[in-house]
Amino acid sequence: MEYLPNIIFAIILIIGIGYFSRNIMKIIRNIKLGQKVDASDNKSQRWSNMARIALGQSKMVKRPVAGFLHVVVYVGFIIINIEVLEIIIDGLFGTHRIGAEYLPSSLYGFLIGSFEVLAVLVLMSVIVFWIRRNVIKLKRFLSSEMKGWPKSDGNIILYFEVVLMCLFLVMNATDSVFQFSGSGNVVSQFLTPWFEGLSQGTLHTIERTAWWLHIVGILVFLNYLYFSKHLHILLAFPNTYFGSVEAKGKFNNLEAVTNEVKLMMDPDTDPFATPEEGADDEAPAKFGASDVMDLNRIQLLNAYTCTECGRCTSACPANLTGKKLSPRKIMMDTRDRLEEVGKIIDANNGEFKDDGKQLLGDYITNEELWACTTCNACVEECPVSINPLSIILEMRRYLVMEQSAAPMEINNMMTNIENNGAPWPYNQMDRLNWKDEN
Repeated sequence: MEYLPNIIFAIILIIGIGYFSRNIMKIIRNIKLGQKVDASDNKSQRWSNMARIALGQSKMVKRPVAGFLHVVVYVGFIIINIEVLEIIIDGLFGTHRIGAEYLPSSLYGFLIGSFEVLAVLVLMSVIVFWIRRNVIKLKRFLSSEMKGWPKSDGNIILYFEVVLMCLFLVMNATDSVFQFSGSGNVVSQFLTPWFEGLSQGTLHTIERTAWWLHIVGILVFLNYLYFSKHLHILLAFPNTYFGSVEAKGKFNNLEAVTNEVKLMMDPDTDPFATPEEGADDEAPAKFGASDVMDLNRIQLLNAYTCTECGRCTSACPANLTGKKLSPRKIMMDTRDRLEEVGKIIDANNGEFKDDGKQLLGDYITNEELWACTTCNACVEECPVSINPLSIILEMRRYLVMEQSAAPMEINNMMTNIENNGAPWPYNQMDRLNWKDEN
């Protein structure tokens, strides 16, 4: 019976980490449904982007208020959870505050004191975030795609953080030995009077209850990430590393189409020649993308990384003028469809069976795609290097090259270019007539 708490702790820890690992493997499996893409170039730039954007939060602070609060929550939550290492060791081996035994008292006091200050700052920031969402009701949190689960998810994660920070402070405030040492109880000493008059046994029970709830809460939070937009806590790092290092607006040409154009422009080419056996410039099975499996792996990683912050949509000129397009919705729809495909695979022993649905049409409409001005505002605004425009362009490519379903104006322009060598409906022989007008 002496080791029963340690055994229970180990079982809870194994279950929590095991379930989390299972879901992470599922995400990796789903991302690998996409097309392979080479991102082995510019490694130094990629590492720099990850350090600057994901770790340094450089793009978050472009909006100072939200950026500062997010940095506080991010830094505070990460640093405070360093204490989880001490909790895990105590839980597995039956020790109590093992850090106080092996670290100099001044260092341990500084660490715990810093954690307590950060916990208060996190609480204050979270409360402001909650007010912005539910009282002030910022416009970018009220879009149609943010109703239902997305709205609830945004609040649930805030409640999680409040509870975890409060449990941490209560745990310290009711730990008599820790309070007696007077080392590190920077904030919790002011909570201790709340528990005056309680017996040592009751204080110990409260402290142990807060301790257990704190570690179990962290494991629940860890596994909740899979179902939440807050998966970006983990995925922001690989996403910023694999993010595009090309100039914004650079279009990725299809090699098969490029080779075809080169052949057409080469006067020495035999138009009736057949490709050599083993040639690697065969046309792709599909031009563009109509479903998530047609997108590349970085685009699917983008979808899972989306924070649903709405900065992209709030900067989108099409959305601002009342168009249906919302870059945030594009990413959310892509993730939802990918999750749907993953569930079909799980239900069919690892095999995908066509469900008669696809990303284009069932999730994202033609109207949304053609509303985009390709200005790259959404790409510039995203705090974690997500590129909604790349998905929009791939789906447009499918509409044009596979279905000839471009708007009439674009079809007319492409016909004019093909026939007249210019976007305008004038004969090539008349293109210089303007110079004779004067």
